[in-house]
Amino acid sequence: MQLTELKILHVSQLLEMAASLEIENTQRMRKQELMFAILKNRAKNGETVFGDGVLEVLPDGFGFLRSPESSYLASPHDIYISPAQIRRFNLHTGDGVEGEVRTPKEGERYFALVKVDKINGIAPEALKNRIMFENLTPLHPDRPMHLERDIKAEENLTGRIIDMLSPIGFGQRGLIVASPKSGKTVMMQHIA
Repeated sequence: MQLTELKILHVSQLLEMAASLEIENTQRMRKQELMFAILKNRAKNGETVFGDGVLEVLPDGFGFLRSPESSYLASPHDIYISPAQIRRFNLHTGDGVEGEVRTPKEGERYFALVKVDKINGIAPEALKNRIMFENLTPLHPDRPMHLERDIKAEENLTGRIIDMLSPIGFGQRGLIVASPKSGKTVMMQHIA
């Protein structure tokens, strides 16, 4: 079962699911408590629970998987990741992590990641020796884009002005900032 499936369900749907699993005192439970109860019940029956999210590593060394449903902010639905797992798999803030999750033990508030299955959609073994983004070698544009003529070989005044004022190279990024209705879309169409 996916933890994300439970997160998107409405409380009434969770109550129905809890009733079908014969969980008691569900009317007084909050959504988080209902999720805990359902997952504990399913875990007792031998079903494995999977969760995913985007990792945020805290200064203390441990981290949490944040979900897009909570706008990647701290929430009670977060999944705890131990410092040992973060070091073992060379995880960093912003990594997308999927894996097997266990329900909180007595005195714990968060689900905990037991086993890492995927990191950024790839098996963890394949990413053990990855290079951090800060240490990658940048490749600067070395071939200019000539925008003065369009695909039909007609003269393009917009492209010619761009070539004169701020030439663009292949592989380069750009940002067009202008007021509304000033022709940004048309300019992009001329460039493309």
